[in-house]
Amino acid sequence: MDPARKRKVRLVVALSAALLLASTLLYTSFASSTEAKTPSQVLAAGSGGGTYEMTGKVVPGSITHQGATLVFQVRDRQGSRALPVHYTGTVPDPFRDGREVIVDVRRTSGTTFVGAPDSLITKCPSKFSAKKQA
Repeated sequence: MDPARKRKVRLVVALSAALLLASTLLYTSFASSTEAKTPSQVLAAGSGGGTYEMTGKVVPGSITHQGATLVFQVRDRQGSRALPVHYTGTVPDPFRDGREVIVDVRRTSGTTFVGAPDSLITKCPSKFSAKKQA
């Protein structure tokens, strides 16, 4: 076989393999992602014992401690009904009233949810949001 033709064949095979690997990587990264649900969406999902990634704002004045368990309420951004969350694990430093959080939860009884240990993530407030005028 001609050396120039060998190089072309190797190039085509290498580029095809790279394209196949890149498309596999993209597919797995998008297919494995989950969308965080708001408290309203979690309630609408029914009484199934599934696990959800819930996002919302911590209701001001709702943070309490029951022994090693942190108890707080999470509501939608629009201020709908709040859901209580019982969480045990590491609490991020910026966690406080009114802060947006993401936590993996499972329904126990009624509308009480238990957060998976060490799954609490606090979103930082955007520096680009409009400031309230006094």
